[in-house]
Amino acid sequence: MYNDDKRTVVTLDAGGTNFRFSAMRGCEFVTETYELPTHPDDLGRLLGDLEEGFSHVIGCLDSRPVAISFAFPGPADYPNGIFPRRLTNFPCFEGGVALGPFLESRFGLPVFINNDADLFAYGEALAGALQEINAMIAKAGGVKRYHNLVGFILGTGFGIGITSRGSMFVGDNCCSEIYCSPSKWGQTLIAEEGVSLRAVLRYYREFAADKAAAGYTDSYDIFRIAEGELPGDMQAAQAAFAKFGEAAGYAIAQAACILDGVIVLGGGVSNAAKHFMPALMRELNAEMHTLDGNRLPRVPSRIYNLLDPGEFDEFVAGNAVELPVPGTDKTVKTDTQSRLGITLSHLGTSRATAIGAYCFALNALDNDKYQK
Repeated sequence: MYNDDKRTVVTLDAGGTNFRFSAMRGCEFVTETYELPTHPDDLGRLLGDLEEGFSHVIGCLDSRPVAISFAFPGPADYPNGIFPRRLTNFPCFEGGVALGPFLESRFGLPVFINNDADLFAYGEALAGALQEINAMIAKAGGVKRYHNLVGFILGTGFGIGITSRGSMFVGDNCCSEIYCSPSKWGQTLIAEEGVSLRAVLRYYREFAADKAAAGYTDSYDIFRIAEGELPGDMQAAQAAFAKFGEAAGYAIAQAACILDGVIVLGGGVSNAAKHFMPALMRELNAEMHTLDGNRLPRVPSRIYNLLDPGEFDEFVAGNAVELPVPGTDKTVKTDTQSRLGITLSHLGTSRATAIGAYCFALNALDNDKYQK
């Protein structure tokens, strides 16, 4: 890990509304955030904003940074820093943009761009949830350790990132996605239509008696209604999040069957976990069946809700046993229970993503993975 590293990397939180520039050293921010509005429809202005933002942050540092590293949403040719087609939130990328090479030419620094969900999962694996979970198990005397983490972004869209044994998974097309997996509500409907900010708003409008429901534009509004902090249909808001949880649980269960790692949720909608987690957990721990009537768990490993103190304690305890080694007087310890945990981001989505970007850049430089 790079907690004590003295090198500085300039980072960016690239949202569809604002660009937030900063710099990190030793996995901690060392500058104030410099914010500029995003111009996703105007490529010239967008490139100019990137130059201005990175120049401002570099000018605030006491030493030259070793790299620029940041995240963008959606698929791209990330190893080469090229966006070969437009992104949903950045229509000015139509026709392709060599963003990484452009920034390298302007600043004379290595530039690393990756998917936001990938970097979120990487940050939580190296410095957040995965480390803390393993530390708690060790403190309790458990023998099991977790080496894989699957991160899900629940926000404007539905994203996934995978880290395995300290390495971030990057597919051959940088296109490991979950938004387009089948939906709970129909096999030809994409999952994101049920697991996104717009889905929460749509669910609320379906359930609400509130005639002003169409005026709400953010899931946080629906959360405040569910909490009784904002006028509206409280029961409809709570039902909207429950339906969201059901759809999210269905999609996450599909991924958990294949990826077999600790599950961490981030993104803006994850702040409403108290309202959607019960439905999500029911989906994760549901049953399937075979044609001859046998019933099987929806996910082969039992999934514990680590936000629940009782379930967390059960998860940590596991089922450790000591087995004899045949033909010797030795014994070995093992844990016989197959289980996974699901929790919220321990670092916060933005910080986890920035730490992921920081560590990715330094790891690439240290292992000669960067070629000018």
